[in-house]
Amino acid sequence: MAKKKYDCLKCPGYCCSYPIIEVKDRDAARIARHFDMPMEKAEKKFFKSAHGYKRIMRRKKDPHFGQICQFFDTEKRRCTIYEARPFPCKDFPGDSNCGYYDFLTFERTAQRDRNFISTTDHSED
Repeated sequence: MAKKKYDCLKCPGYCCSYPIIEVKDRDAARIARHFDMPMEKAEKKFFKSAHGYKRIMRRKKDPHFGQICQFFDTEKRRCTIYEARPFPCKDFPGDSNCGYYDFLTFERTAQRDRNFISTTDHSED
């Protein structure tokens, strides 16, 4: 396995802002167990059907990306269900490189600001 060339702990959670994070049956069951709740209740509280998918993560407001996974701590910029997260989150980016992290590292160097967060939100322009 190739060594990772990114550090999620230095990232503001860009992948968690994706509008579609698919949740398969096995992932949904694991998340329900994590919260010690029946699957039926977890279905209504944590997931929704949208964009042609049976089940995706619900989202909430985020100051950097507009919307982000409901399980993302927007203060600490970390996943609150890391051990129970669904497979797409465990598998991301699926390679030794993360395109956003590469871009973020470049921008932080160019801006001379190691905390700079690159976004696509231009609502204040």
